[in-house]
Amino acid sequence: MGGLSISLWGIAAEGSTVQANQHERGTMTWYPVAGDHRAAAWVICPGGGYVMRACHEGEAIAKWLNRLGMTAFVLNYSVHPHRFPTAQLEAARAIRLLRYHAEEWRIDSSHIGIMGFSAGGHLAAGAGTRYDLGQPDALDPVNQMSSRPDALILSYPVITFLPPHAHEGSVLHLLGNSCDEEMRRLLSHERHVTSDTPMTFIWHTADDEAVPAANSIAFAEALKQHGVPHELCIYESGPHGLGLASGHPHAKEWTTHAEAWLKRQGWR
Repeated sequence: MGGLSISLWGIAAEGSTVQANQHERGTMTWYPVAGDHRAAAWVICPGGGYVMRACHEGEAIAKWLNRLGMTAFVLNYSVHPHRFPTAQLEAARAIRLLRYHAEEWRIDSSHIGIMGFSAGGHLAAGAGTRYDLGQPDALDPVNQMSSRPDALILSYPVITFLPPHAHEGSVLHLLGNSCDEEMRRLLSHERHVTSDTPMTFIWHTADDEAVPAANSIAFAEALKQHGVPHELCIYESGPHGLGLASGHPHAKEWTTHAEAWLKRQGWR
C-alpha cells in the first residue's frame, strides 16, 4: 500500500502568504505508523546521481522504518535539469514541515532525522551541514522552524565533490558543466562538519566502484575530529546501490547495526 503524497510548498500554514507553486518543485510521500503516540520520523532521500530517484531506496526503506515503530517520508526531490540549491532547499523544507506539523502528524519533534542513499546521501549530509535554526521573521511560519536534523543515516553516500573520490555524474547533474573549484569545495560535505553536526550512522562496502568508500571514511573522520557521535560500518564487499541489501552475504547486516545504533541513541 502506498503512502500519502504531500506537497512541500503547497501546504501553507494558517496565516501564511505562501502559495502552492503551479509546477510543484517537490513532494514527499508519508508512511505513518499506527497508534496515537508521537514517533521518531525520518526523511528518506533515494539515490540516483541527481538525475533520477531509485525506487528501491524509497518505499522499501520507509516500510523498514515503520516496522521499527518510526514514521517515514520519502522525499521526491528535484533532479536534473534542476541545479543546486533546489534539492537542498526541498530537504530543508521537508524537515521544517515535519517540525511544524509534529503534533498533527504524531511526530516527536526532537527525533527528526534524514537518511540518504548514494547521491541522496549527499543531499542528506548537506541537510546536516547546511541547516539553519529557523527564520524568526519569515512570513511563512513553516520557515520559522529549524531545518537541523537530529540524526543522519548515510548509505554508501556521495560526500566529496573533489578528486580523486568525487562521483562526477552527481557533480555534473547538480552543478552543470560550469561547476568550478569553489562550488566543488562548497558541496564537499566533509569540509563543513562542525561540533553541532547531527549524530550519524554511515555504511559502505569496501569494493564499491561507483562511489568509493573513501567518501564515507572522510565524513566519519571529520565527525571524529569534531567530537560528533557516529558509527561507521564498512562491509567486505557488495555493489553500489544495494538499498536494504536483503539477502546480501555481507551488507545485509547494515539494517541490524543501524537498528542497534538507534536503540543506543534512544530512538527506539
